[in-house]
Amino acid sequence: MQVIRGLHNLRPEHRGCVATIGNFDGVHLGHRAVFRHLLKLGAELGLPATVITFEPHPLEFFRPASAPARLTRLREKLKALRESGIQRVMLLEFGARLAAMPAEDFVQRVLVDGLGVGYLLVGDDFRFGRDRAGDIGLLRAAGRKQGFGVDGMDTVSVDSRRVSSTRVREALAGGDLDLASRCLGRPYRICGRVVHGDHRGRSIGFPTANIGLHRKASPLHGVFAVQVHGIGEQSLPGVANVGNQPTVDEDRRYLLEVHLFDFCGDIYGRHLEVEFCKRLRGEKRFGSLEQLSRQIERDARAARKLLGVSIGE
Repeated sequence: MQVIRGLHNLRPEHRGCVATIGNFDGVHLGHRAVFRHLLKLGAELGLPATVITFEPHPLEFFRPASAPARLTRLREKLKALRESGIQRVMLLEFGARLAAMPAEDFVQRVLVDGLGVGYLLVGDDFRFGRDRAGDIGLLRAAGRKQGFGVDGMDTVSVDSRRVSSTRVREALAGGDLDLASRCLGRPYRICGRVVHGDHRGRSIGFPTANIGLHRKASPLHGVFAVQVHGIGEQSLPGVANVGNQPTVDEDRRYLLEVHLFDFCGDIYGRHLEVEFCKRLRGEKRFGSLEQLSRQIERDARAARKLLGVSIGE
């Protein structure tokens, strides 16, 4: 999959494609339905399937303090797009310049002059351009004038409700991992590199792998039974905490800490995928490290039972 980072990196050979535009946070079932349609259309027309997306998420620019938690960081989103069969990604930096660009200019500069789009797929509620003035009606009018086709996509439903990134976030925030998985079409995972922490977990008998979230906020919080991918051929079971360490951290930093069962090895610097299987409880502040240690022991027993892992296995 080819990633084109910014309009300034477009080359003549990039012209000619079928495309879709959006944030695609989570790359859920609705997004994947769009990609399947796009790939089919691209095969019929002999054009590469191209996703136009933004970094950062536009709401992180407009409302940095209250933007929704990302389901996927950029690395995870690109991986999911690649796995979906997408051939090109046009990655646009979302900042003051793009936010101020009129919708008509976006069509001309990005879709026509830049990518030479032959066909465009968007959701019926898609809005773009300065003051969100552009919609599917403007795109269809531009397509008739400029010679590219435009089509809207039907929504995908789970349990008679539309699948959306917002719905996935709500499911994760409420601890409903089953619903989140059904909307995503896969179990929810967070990916990241193992970094050095304060080694406090080791001091109380539960060494943890600390994984950077690379998000301003986390879509889920609490303690979970997990499977960890990326260490060996098989996933490894464990218990994880996602939150801001209310017992020990006055800075309230968001962290993902994973205690792997019956594992001993140096994994600093490794890139892991943590798959969330079941929420055990919410995050809680304890009066002492001893109380925290006893609770982690109870959490570990509960996670082992849920995952079918015996002590010492």
